[in-house]
Amino acid sequence: MRLVVSTWNINSVRLRASLVAKFLKSQRPDVLCLQETKCPDDKFPFKPFEKLGYEHVALNGQKGYHGVAIISRLPFDAVETKSFCGKSDCRHVAVTFGETAGLAEPAKLHNFYVPAGGDEPDPDTNPKFAHKLAFLDEMREAAELRPANGARAILVGDLNVAPLEHDVWSHKQMLKVVSHTPVECEKLVAARDAGGWFDAMRKFVPETEKLFTWWSYRAMDWEASNRGRRLDHVWVSPALADRVNRMTVTREARSWTRPSDHVPVTVAIET
Repeated sequence: MRLVVSTWNINSVRLRASLVAKFLKSQRPDVLCLQETKCPDDKFPFKPFEKLGYEHVALNGQKGYHGVAIISRLPFDAVETKSFCGKSDCRHVAVTFGETAGLAEPAKLHNFYVPAGGDEPDPDTNPKFAHKLAFLDEMREAAELRPANGARAILVGDLNVAPLEHDVWSHKQMLKVVSHTPVECEKLVAARDAGGWFDAMRKFVPETEKLFTWWSYRAMDWEASNRGRRLDHVWVSPALADRVNRMTVTREARSWTRPSDHVPVTVAIET
C-alpha cells in the first residue's frame, strides 16, 4: 500500500481553510499534517475537509499560537501528544495507522512544530532561543523518537532549522541568523541521528542543490529574490528509508491569495 503524507505550516488554519481545501483537492494526499494552526480544538474547521473525504482528525491546539493537526482519509488506531520543556504549548501530535487503515504493519506518524527561537541567537539574553535549544535536546533524548527493531515511523513538521549549507539561500550570510546557526544545526542533526532517522527530502534533491520550503513575508518579491530556507522536513525510520519513492514541494502555494510563508511538502511511501 502507498501512503502519501503532506506537511504544511499553514499559519492559521481558520484563516487559510480555503487554501488547505485547495491543496487537498489538487494533491489528494492520504494524510496532511498542519503546524501553527493557531486554533483551539473546539474551533477547528472540520467541515470543509470532511466534505473532501478527510474525516479523521487528530488535534493539539490552543488559541492564537502554535498548534498542530493531522487530517486524514485513513482512520487512526491511536492518537497521542507529548509536551516538551515542561510547557503545554501544543507542538506535537502523533497517530498510528494499522489494519483499519489497510496497512499490513503499523506505522507511526509524528507531527512537530519546533519553537522558532526569536531573533537573537543567544540563549543567555533570548529566552525563546534557549527554549528552542532545550526543545531540540529533548527531541534527541525522547525514547518515543527512537524507532527500533524495524519499527515503521515518520516524523514531519516545521522543525524551524535549515541544517544544511544549501538549505538556505546563503550559508555565509545566514550563519548568525536564527534557524541556521551552527548550534541549532548541530542539535537538529543530533536529534535526527539519535533516532536513526533518514532525511527523505534529500533522497530526491542532493545536498549540493538548493532546497527551500519557506520564503519571508518581508520580501518585496519572494520569487525573484528567492531567499528561502528549508524549515520543513520529512524523516523516516530505517525500515522505510528505501520505501520513499516520491517527494514534491508545492512551491506555487507561496503565490496563492493570502498565503502562508511556508509551502507544502509531500512524500509517497510504500508501506
